[in-house]
Amino acid sequence: MESSHLSALHVKHQGLERRIHEERSRPSPDETMIQKLKKQKLRIKEELSHF
Repeated sequence: MESSHLSALHVKHQGLERRIHEERSRPSPDETMIQKLKKQKLRIKEELSHF
């Protein structure tokens, strides 16, 4: 169970990283959206650090 949970967290983390990169690549990035994505990414990173 933990293995699949870790895999899911890694996938979510990578997806958030990609979304942040995509948002920053736009002509006028939405800084509010970037901050939300970063917070989500940080929460996942913190959860990953407990394993």
